[in-house]
Amino acid sequence: MSPRVLVTGAAGFIASHVAEALVARGDEVVALDNFDPFYARAVKERNLETLRRGKGFRFVEADIVRDPLPLDGVSVVVHLAARPGVRPSLEDPASYSETNVTGTVRVFEAARRAGIRRVVFGSSSSVYGDTTPAPFSEEAPAAAPISPYAASKRAGELMAHAFAHLYGMQIACLRFFTVYGPRQRPDLAIHRFTDLIARGQPVRMHGDGSSERDYTYITDCVDGVLAAMAWTERARSGGIAEPINIGGGARVRLDRLIELIARTLGREVRIERHGDQPGDVRLTDADLRRAGRELGFRPKVGIEEGIRLFVRWYEGVHGRQS
Repeated sequence: MSPRVLVTGAAGFIASHVAEALVARGDEVVALDNFDPFYARAVKERNLETLRRGKGFRFVEADIVRDPLPLDGVSVVVHLAARPGVRPSLEDPASYSETNVTGTVRVFEAARRAGIRRVVFGSSSSVYGDTTPAPFSEEAPAAAPISPYAASKRAGELMAHAFAHLYGMQIACLRFFTVYGPRQRPDLAIHRFTDLIARGQPVRMHGDGSSERDYTYITDCVDGVLAAMAWTERARSGGIAEPINIGGGARVRLDRLIELIARTLGREVRIERHGDQPGDVRLTDADLRRAGRELGFRPKVGIEEGIRLFVRWYEGVHGRQS
């Protein structure tokens, strides 16, 4: 019997890639998404096209906050459904609490009631805030998030710890560091910059360009999720909720990123400079020692190769702009 996996948020960027990898290796995937209007439903439907054509895949349109979860026969939950985005969370913090905290608790509780002890939870590097020394270690307290989105993800991690302690669940809390690649959300920086530069439009750059991010290519992120699923199966007896960084292994300055995208597109870039954005951190930098030790995780795709692959995908979808 192939394992049956519930993937929440399955029409989204990361989760749709995870679902494809699971189906490709022979797992049975039950995919759940509510098509939240944060970005266009048509984009998310395209994310599912390959999956809908194959076997071993069943899609359920449902909401993690309001609807029962399809857990019959499921052995592990990959919980990637979330209200995304740091900046939008400043405008509507209550909705982030509802989806990312209440929704996550409902997923944990439904799994517990169904007798499912294994969960992989998609958290975020944003939990480290602006005061954690680099490189960011999971041993750091992560006690000072600076946006409602970051706080909601940290709250989800704390709930994971409570469920692990009380009910013997094995939960991997994966702190993703700026994941990018084909099908990346259109509002995220690499996708947005690529689109603007390709169309000859100016790029808004907040700050002086010296802020740095640890960018993770989507195939590396998927490798981390699959490895975390295996980790939940072999984790020690008793409950555990372990935060684990999933990063790209290098810091990239914002101004270098923009220039790299422009060079890969073969375009000139016009930059409009603006002040720093509230809620944005100056730096992210993943300490990957725990990921290497616990998951055998090593990122394989560097930023130059990753941008080349992303631009190739972008031009394949949108055409090369004249």
